[in-house]
Amino acid sequence: MTARLAVLVSGNGTNLQAILDACANGRLDAEVVVVLSNRKAAYGLERAALAGIPTEYLPLRPFLDTGRSRRDYDAELAAVLASHRPDWVVLAGWMHLLSAPFLHNFPNRVVNLHPALPGVFPGADAISEAWEAHVAGKLDSTGVMVHLVPDDGVDNGPVVGTVEVPIVANDSRETLEARIHAAEHELLVDCLSRLIDLDARRKRPYEGPIGVHHPTDATERRTAALPEASQ
Repeated sequence: MTARLAVLVSGNGTNLQAILDACANGRLDAEVVVVLSNRKAAYGLERAALAGIPTEYLPLRPFLDTGRSRRDYDAELAAVLASHRPDWVVLAGWMHLLSAPFLHNFPNRVVNLHPALPGVFPGADAISEAWEAHVAGKLDSTGVMVHLVPDDGVDNGPVVGTVEVPIVANDSRETLEARIHAAEHELLVDCLSRLIDLDARRKRPYEGPIGVHHPTDATERRTAALPEASQ
């Protein structure tokens, strides 16, 4: 069964493009059913439109300006995506942290890409922090990981796959970033393919989100054991 992917982007959408290319050439048994951005000018929306894929735009600012909270925003975000019935939600350059009102609707089904290895450089400045550590003589390699998003924490959760990116003698920050992004494209597609294959082997395709609700509680690859997908 072809997997349905919802992809969240905040910027250029190069990782989205890698997913679209992999769907088109048969590397992924999947289709992107919606691309959503929190930024109207994100070129990822244009990439989706050019490919004939439905898009959604949901900015945070109107929620905050009208006295609503980040939790309210996340609940609305979940509702918008749920209408497209995704099997997997892919954060591909998405620049908002997601809270329980979103994550509880897609248990073990939100996949994040992060330009660092597990346990180091969490957050939005991972590439800069890795480069600064290298300049200080503390680091000779960095990497990329794909992981499932847990209910709390930043850039943690069960690791699906990693790839190491060495920092070479003639690197600049810009050349390092370019090689990290190239590694991201390859790893993300590889990990999505394995997750989709895992569903197929279990013969337990995901049946969609459990229903939008608002909880009251506040290059080498390695694969970790993944939790059973919630049904």
